Amino acid sequence: MPTSKPLLPSMWRVPQVFRDRMGDKVGRQRAMHAEDHLLLVLHKPPGAEETERMPRFIWRQPDGSWVASELGGGGASLGRHIKEYEDQLDVIEDQEEKVTGSVQYFDLLERLAPLLRASRNMHQVLQEARKLIPDDRNIINSRDRAYDLERTAELLYDNCKNALDYAIAKRTEEQAAASHEMATGSHRLNLLASFFFPIATLSAVFGVNMKHGFEESPAPGSFLVMIGFGLTGGALLTAAVMRRPKSGR
Repeated sequence: MPTSKPLLPSMWRVPQVFRDRMGDKVGRQRAMHAEDHLLLVLHKPPGAEETERMPRFIWRQPDGSWVASELGGGGASLGRHIKEYEDQLDVIEDQEEKVTGSVQYFDLLERLAPLLRASRNMHQVLQEARKLIPDDRNIINSRDRAYDLERTAELLYDNCKNALDYAIAKRTEEQAAASHEMATGSHRLNLLASFFFPIATLSAVFGVNMKHGFEESPAPGSFLVMIGFGLTGGALLTAAVMRRPKSGR
């Protein structure tokens, strides 16, 4: 039966309890502490369409030295990890200033949501690490940066969500106004149709052909006059139907 590849680097001399607590997948972000060793199980900055989180491990040894599975060694590795989140938020913030439509706001929210969750969980992990090792300045500074990161992500998410809600509400209001105008025009046309329907029906049934004196008029003069009167009447009727109703205030 094939065995899965261990997530923690095999050359790390971490307490065995760390390896025993690791599953086949990274799971949630968390801090592990045993025998003065601290292991931070973190997630790389997630993408909008990523369903599986990619792990990143940062290990603090009892002598205060730091080792990371990526981003190089030393205490700065934790700061570089946070910097990746900050860079992604900067890109989204620049894009948010250029957004003009609801679809673009929705796309930004899809990218922001996993970043917000990951940054919030990372801040909680670093806060827990701060309690486990209270005197490490690197943890304290990283915890404060993670808090700022979380607040930035929250504010940016709220701004995009509010802008999306406003765009949807504005579009809904415009559609409601257009529907109201169409209903008003349709009602006026129905009134006109109901007014002229009886006489039009009677004229069709009894064949009202009255002599008006234009039968012998030379063409196309009389025809053009009729067309002119008809178009003028149609234009006046259209203007009456399309006229906006006065406000009821």
